[in-house]
Amino acid sequence: MMLIEETAVPAGALPIAEFRDHLRLGTGFADVGAADTALEAYLRAALAAIEARTAKVLLARDFLLTLEDWRSTQAQPLPVAPVSAIGAVRLRDAVGAMQVVDPARYRLVRDISRPRVQGAGSSLPRVPYDGAVEIAFTAGFGPDWGSLPVDLAQAVFLLAAQYYELRHEGIGEVQAIPFGVMALIEPWRTVRVLGGRP
Repeated sequence: MMLIEETAVPAGALPIAEFRDHLRLGTGFADVGAADTALEAYLRAALAAIEARTAKVLLARDFLLTLEDWRSTQAQPLPVAPVSAIGAVRLRDAVGAMQVVDPARYRLVRDISRPRVQGAGSSLPRVPYDGAVEIAFTAGFGPDWGSLPVDLAQAVFLLAAQYYELRHEGIGEVQAIPFGVMALIEPWRTVRVLGGRP
């Protein structure tokens, strides 16, 4: 399995001004542009860390999942949530030729923890021998910061603030995710049972 993030979070979707206010930083200085670039980097790092811990995509973007075969012929769980749309399902044969699967043959089952692609009325199409299946999809709570659940948005701010506070420390000095952040994200973590089977 390989998951590729095909689009990045645009800078305009990140609440840099609000984060600056959260840190109680001043404005009007000559180096505000450089400071904002650093604040954006801390927000992106915190966003990535929380997404990795929760398997939730906070801000909407496109992904490509490549599999050697389906986990089950009835349904394929997707590794992140929430998923809002399936863009395409493609089958690739051993020589690299692609075939787009008719959208009538599958459907998205929306689930906050384990969204999945499910065969519509029957099983999912057979993956060619020595080939692969590609699933293009869009995941995330929404396109802007206001789309995020309040606790996850606060967790990003708290973790980004820690990165900011420790910016002059060595890499080895940065501690694990603080307890307050963990308490905010714990309800969103995906519990995997039965080996993650659908």
